[in-house]
Amino acid sequence: QVQVVESGGGLVQPGGSLKLSCAASGISFSVDVMGWYRQAPGKQRELVAHITRGGSTTYADSVKGRFTIPRDNAKNTVYLQMNSLKPEDTAVYYCNANGRMFLPYDYWGQGTQVTVSS
Repeated sequence: QVQVVESGGGLVQPGGSLKLSCAASGISFSVDVMGWYRQAPGKQRELVAHITRGGSTTYADSVKGRFTIPRDNAKNTVYLQMNSLKPEDTAVYYCNANGRMFLPYDYWGQGTQVTVSS
């Protein structure tokens, strides 16, 4: 019933920008933490960035200064603004929503492909 849906991936040239969107539905309260992970071919999934309800953010060192993760708490929606993209940013990007309300919850989106290439 709970769904996390992503959009915005695509093909971009190095130095370009993309904005990913993710909305968590089927939840009647504000999600505690929303974030983005990515997985490149042959590599493990890694944290890109996440943001709490209170607005505290965490960024991977590899994206700090290039990516930002704004959030709309009222809509349980999170974005990933990606600037100055590099070929090594190429990966499937997954949205995550997690926290605790009576019981812990942890939901994942289906992933969206980001390819950075000339």
